[in-house]
Amino acid sequence: MQATTTSLAAQAAGMRAQLTGPGAPFELQQLDVAGQRFSVYKNAFTDLPALIQAGRAHAAREFIVYEGERWTFERFFAAADALAARLQQQGLVPGARVAIAMRNRPEWAVAFVATVLAGAVPAPLNSFGLRDELLANLRDVQPAWLICDAERHAHVGADLAALRCRALVVDAPAASAGAGATDWQLMTAAANAPALQPFAVQPDDLALILFTSGASSQAKGVLSSHRSVCQALFNIDYIGAISAMTSPEIVAKMMARGLQPTTLTAVPLFHVSGLHAQLLTALRHGRRLVFMRRWEPVSALALMQAEKITQFNGAPAMVGQLLAQPSFAEVARDGCLGGVGFGGAGLPQSLIDAVLSLQRDSMSGIGFGMTESNGVGAAASGRLFASRPEASGLVSPIIDLRIADFDGQPMPVGEPGEIWLRGVSVMQGYLNQPEGAEAALRGGWLRTGDIGVLDADGYLRVVDRIKDVINRAGEKISAAEVESCLLQHAAIEEAAVFGQADELTGEAVVAVLVIKPGWELDAVSVQQHVRERLAAYKVPAAVHLRTEQLPRNPAGKMLKSALKKLYAVH
Repeated sequence: MQATTTSLAAQAAGMRAQLTGPGAPFELQQLDVAGQRFSVYKNAFTDLPALIQAGRAHAAREFIVYEGERWTFERFFAAADALAARLQQQGLVPGARVAIAMRNRPEWAVAFVATVLAGAVPAPLNSFGLRDELLANLRDVQPAWLICDAERHAHVGADLAALRCRALVVDAPAASAGAGATDWQLMTAAANAPALQPFAVQPDDLALILFTSGASSQAKGVLSSHRSVCQALFNIDYIGAISAMTSPEIVAKMMARGLQPTTLTAVPLFHVSGLHAQLLTALRHGRRLVFMRRWEPVSALALMQAEKITQFNGAPAMVGQLLAQPSFAEVARDGCLGGVGFGGAGLPQSLIDAVLSLQRDSMSGIGFGMTESNGVGAAASGRLFASRPEASGLVSPIIDLRIADFDGQPMPVGEPGEIWLRGVSVMQGYLNQPEGAEAALRGGWLRTGDIGVLDADGYLRVVDRIKDVINRAGEKISAAEVESCLLQHAAIEEAAVFGQADELTGEAVVAVLVIKPGWELDAVSVQQHVRERLAAYKVPAAVHLRTEQLPRNPAGKMLKSALKKLYAVH
């Protein structure tokens, strides 16, 4: 097995040189950007509007399927063009910001593309957030418009006037949406739409604001340039190319089916995994997306069969739930599903074994990246994944990856350390949080907060996490944010929140609380307190109440490792 693995790695190295060499499709060149020299793809688009325009070539092909609706590329672009032009007509200027907050649906994609075509900057918000979370994002972004669904508008609609933000509610007439709202049907009607006004855009202009939950108590808006986003999207094409070249027989079988590549999109579009790897990649290449408003594994399997899904990418917990369904084996055998994909760290070996067992000859794969790197880091699928299932893939050509010690010095090959990333796809900073950006970026290197090992063949293996972030079913949860919420309760003196391994969700949120003398409290009321203030997925699944103080070291730092051992599930 080792000889086969090594020979495949050598084969991949040769193909990388072939794909990225002079005159090749993924030719690399050196480019100075903001005082740093990066490897970049010579043939990548330099701005997001140009990349989106390429999608017009697919015309009558089906693009989005959603709850009985079927959108062709023509229908999609007609709505996006009309909306972009009318937003311009109503005063949206290049560089202004547009917030988007809704569940996955075709209108989300229309809103995003229209914002880009109008020359503005889209800022997708976490649609799971409640009023306080959404308002915090809106105050950061200061958008000219909020394009949202009625559920999100109900949370923040009354606050928009004070923010000088206009609303466009996709699933309610303007009259029912309230003052300041505009009718979606009128704004997206192709008839009598004005012409789009041209605008100038430079590769290093701000293209996108995506929010991520790091270790701090406040979600951070990641700022990315057009160049960063477009290079990241082109890198997805590179991953596909090298995976296909190392798995030719699998790809040949998939192509022989004659199916339009179709992805079941269940991950939120406000994530880089949904926006970059699914929506924007499909838009450019003429692929089909089947949207799910809410994840449910039985419904997902029914859609896979009905719509002849060829690819499913999701959080490890979603993949695990899917594979656990008795009927998945039938779906895996019917010849349509070409592979499943998932990403990240700490994947249970049982999940990897199940994927390789049920999807042995497939383009299933794995990846490692962050919102701050626009998803670029390491990836592998097909034979490359099957040969090193314990790894998170091969390091991408446009990324420098360092395994660093506590002082930031490189560690020897094969030794564990913090994963640092540097490259053209890495963010320009955090919105209104220069101190956060300074902590995350050191000399152009992005500190990921994850512990990994890089081997001599260029495979990355993620083994642990430094940062205090919980990964629940693909949603990153700041432990500090939940702790801050808990400490607002009058009966709670101290709070410690951490993640605990969970077969269903990957990690479960656990809270250990010290109750103030004379107060009474139970787990249900604690959960209700959080549920009223934060998104539902942040509510602790387990609550442990105590009267003794939380353990701390002599410097006063809370010892969460001791708490994790004390409250471990046996």
